[in-house]
Amino acid sequence: MLVLFEAAAGYALFKLSDKGVLKDVSNLQKAFETPESAAKIIKLKAFKKFKDTTKALKAAAAICEGKLDSNLAKFLSKKGPKDGKGKLAVLDSKLGNLIKEKCNIKCIANDSVIDLMRGIRSQLDSLLNLPESEKVAFQLGLSHSLARFKLKFSPDKVDTMIIQAIALLDELDKELNTYAMRVREWYGWHFPEMGKIVLDNLMYAKTVKAMGVRTKAVKTDLSDVLPEDIEKELKEAAEISMGTEIADEDIENIQMLCDQVIFLTDYRAQLFDYLKNRMNAIAPNLSHLVGELVGARLIAHAGSLISLAKSPASTVQILGAEKALFRALKTKHETPKYGLIYHASLVGQAAPKHKGRISRMLAAKTALATRTDALGDADSVTIGLEGRAKVEERLRQLEGGSLRQASGSGKSHVTQKKFEKTGGATYNAAADVTIEDKPKKKRKREDDDGASSEKVKKVKKEKKDKDGKKKKKKDGEKKKKKTDKADKPKKKKKKIKA
Repeated sequence: MLVLFEAAAGYALFKLSDKGVLKDVSNLQKAFETPESAAKIIKLKAFKKFKDTTKALKAAAAICEGKLDSNLAKFLSKKGPKDGKGKLAVLDSKLGNLIKEKCNIKCIANDSVIDLMRGIRSQLDSLLNLPESEKVAFQLGLSHSLARFKLKFSPDKVDTMIIQAIALLDELDKELNTYAMRVREWYGWHFPEMGKIVLDNLMYAKTVKAMGVRTKAVKTDLSDVLPEDIEKELKEAAEISMGTEIADEDIENIQMLCDQVIFLTDYRAQLFDYLKNRMNAIAPNLSHLVGELVGARLIAHAGSLISLAKSPASTVQILGAEKALFRALKTKHETPKYGLIYHASLVGQAAPKHKGRISRMLAAKTALATRTDALGDADSVTIGLEGRAKVEERLRQLEGGSLRQASGSGKSHVTQKKFEKTGGATYNAAADVTIEDKPKKKRKREDDDGASSEKVKKVKKEKKDKDGKKKKKKDGEKKKKKTDKADKPKKKKKKIKA
């Protein structure tokens, strides 16, 4: 049996002398403990050395992509088993199938072969007899070249440009707002009335750039910057302005800041066009469903398009609201209904009470569209168009008051009619059984109850009388004692002479 081993320096073909070693894994491990024991079991038959790093990279890339390198096919046809008699042990089963198809060589790839390859790798230096410096150079060169190749041509890294572009776009918005507010505040000391007349930041910066000091407003032509009515109002306000006077040096610095605002605004528009084109090329269904900006933010928050495609619809719905979600779970309050998807145009069109339902349905369609873009081969936007149409239909149903499902008849409205008695068995009064009353016994019982109640009353009255007599007797005795004390003469106190 022959063994194919792919090394950084080239292809090595070994001959296995003892086939019984593959049956017992413990004996196989012992056989490769030392170089001497390994040389008894396996010997080098042929070695195809790579000429340079380019050849090595080509061979490694072909193995990674599951393809058969032309140099490897030529090497096996010359040195490999012929006439289909021998077998070839390979590490990768896919590579074995390719060798079997193109070179007509039977290949083996199982767990015992993996252990055999591990043993060969441990004693590779003694088996190949390559110089240490040459071996290290081949390993470093191939690892660096293969890393660059994967980074350059990996389809998973295409969405990196979208992530960087949307991050830069958000930073530009913050910087533009800061610069525009600074221009308004700075120039507002000189011309405060202009802030209420010109509301757009870009128009404000262009007007300050063209006009300079407010005294030049009447002579300056602002028709290219402002509409006619706003220009007229601005010139009238400039004549009666209450602002302070500023020096020419101050105006120059303000105009330099205006240049930055204008430049950043133009660059932001250019960057948005670039992001829009990239999103339409990479994720057309997602862009059509939620828009380019929201789609790019979802991809950036998930980390990549593949990561977003792996997320379920429930995760897509609250993506971007993680803090609110965990706070709600901790405090046992209601969880958030939407995250970044709230900024989609379809959710914005819905009424406040319907935003939760629309965001849930839109998240489900977004998950399908993302999986189509990430894993599908077609470049069409059919999934995005169909999903958007269904969400719009559901939105119209909710606004119209109809709460039926958008698809299926699961919860159709059922009206229940009033129950009306029709036929059936009737009540037979003749079958009732009555018990006759016995008035005499009842009267006697009433008499007995009356007599007993009179006796109870009599006993209570007697007891009450006895208690009254005892009380009167005690009161009389107390009065007598008081009178006796009053009748007794008082004793005079003796005076003690000093």
